[in-house]
Formats: sequence, structure tokens, C-alpha cells
Amino acid sequence: MPCSDSSSSIAICLDHEERFISFDFAKITCGREITAKTGYDTYCVGKTLQGIITLPYEQVARELKSADEETQFILYLEWDALRSAIAEYLGIEDKEIDTARCQISAIDYAEDGIEVAMVILPPKELPKILPCSLADKQSSAPTLD
Repeated sequence: MPCSDSSSSIAICLDHEERFISFDFAKITCGREITAKTGYDTYCVGKTLQGIITLPYEQVARELKSADEETQFILYLEWDALRSAIAEYLGIEDKEIDTARCQISAIDYAEDGIEVAMVILPPKELPKILPCSLADKQSSAPTLD
């Protein structure tokens, strides 16, 4: 299923302290719309924007128990798009985050919060999708430092 043939849209809602409230993510791929249904939006509620962009994908996938390949793929797209959008909004330059593919289309400051709308081009690379059993073993394996 993974393909990188189209762009995505994202709208991020923040409170006035710029803490995460929610986001709407949509990607059209292979003639089908993919929307945020992995639980990642709920996982991020109340977090700071800096906190969200430092979350490693592997940690998020493990904590959300993303078992099947399609859910892992969609979660990766959400994780990558949200990080890229936040970094673009904050003006952060980080070699690990591709902000060049983000285009802010609107920022709305309202009484109930801030909404940032963006168009996001596909990521350059997608991660290898691993079964949870292998991902758990990798995350618990000792590393050589």
C-alpha cells in the first residue's frame, strides 16, 4: 500500500500557549483518502510543540501498539507530517525534519486558539515496517556505545 505519489493537508489546532489540541490530516493515495485514525492526535493532546517534534517514531508506534502494516504506514505519515508542520510553523531548522516540503496556507488566531493549515509534500523516505514482535525486540536490545 505505501506510495508517495501525492501531497497531504494538515490543520493543527493549538491553545494560546501553543500546546497541542488536535490536528486533521488527510492524504489522497491510490485513489483513496487516508485520514488520522491511529490515535496519534489523542496521544499528543496537551504536549508542547517542542515535545512533539522530539518524539521518536519507534516510541510512538510502540506506545500506540500499531500492529498491522497499514496502521504503521499511516501513523508514520501522521508523525512525519505533524513534525514537519510544527517545525515549519516554529521556524526550526533540523536536518532530521524536512520542512522544505511544508507550505503554510493559513494561520488563524481566534478566541478559542490557533489553527495552522498547511499543504505537505510526500516524505522523501518511508521507514521499514516491522511486526510488533520484531520492533519490541529491537527496542529492548542492548546497544553498543
